Amino acid sequence: MKNGSPRCPDASGPRIKPLCIECSKPFAVARRKAGYNLCLPCGDKLALRERKNWCVVQEYGKGGYMYVPAEAARQVLLDTNQKNPRS
Repeated sequence: MKNGSPRCPDASGPRIKPLCIECSKPFAVARRKAGYNLCLPCGDKLALRERKNWCVVQEYGKGGYMYVPAEAARQVLLDTNQKNPRS
């Protein structure tokens, strides 16, 4: 290592930070190795959009909670009455 340049531990070339596929800004190498293609701010925005597309409902009286798409939530909630099924 001449002039103290950092190198990747698994490669002999210079360390190159990966670029976010949304904003094209560099992000941490460890995050890329974990399988992410987005920086933290863009990843948070994507996760928030995804969470807005799902609802948590209790499908029947003593059942557990489950995630359902927002489009299907109305019908699932209408079908929650076991004694008066609507579908």
